[in-house]
Amino acid sequence: MQSNNVQKNCILSAETIKRKLKRMALEIAEQNADEKELIIAGINGNGEVLASKLVQELQQVVSSRIEAVTIQLNKKQPLDAVLSASIDVNDKVVIIVDDVSNTGKTLLYGLKPFIANLPKKIQTAVLVERSHKLFAVQPDYVGLSVATTLQEHITVETEGNEIIGAWLH
Repeated sequence: MQSNNVQKNCILSAETIKRKLKRMALEIAEQNADEKELIIAGINGNGEVLASKLVQELQQVVSSRIEAVTIQLNKKQPLDAVLSASIDVNDKVVIIVDDVSNTGKTLLYGLKPFIANLPKKIQTAVLVERSHKLFAVQPDYVGLSVATTLQEHITVETEGNEIIGAWLH
């Protein structure tokens, strides 16, 4: 949805996003080749849609068991982050997925539901990374890194379970 005075520039088409997700899945598979189980935790909203697509790609390239869960996180009240289901993450690899990493704040608070447990490792994956880190969370897997001004915004658009594109405005 485009507002009247906002200029949007497509930075990722749906086809390019599919290729980026396939590459990210291959990187995840390579970095976690010996793992028996991966937990893919998508941050509610677009992160959840991206996580679902990433799970589909991973299922084609790994023999590991893959479990998907959603991190319910209200960006205005990030301390209340919880998982959509009760799962055992102890000694397992958790990959937190979101659409855009801007300051790192959402990814940081997305860690909260896992802190009371003992995961083997926690990694992060984002479709688009911006270069305005205020929090010490650097994504492990990135579809596209974009240098932007603080006034510019990136929006990943979805329709249902499909990713339509990513826009700079």
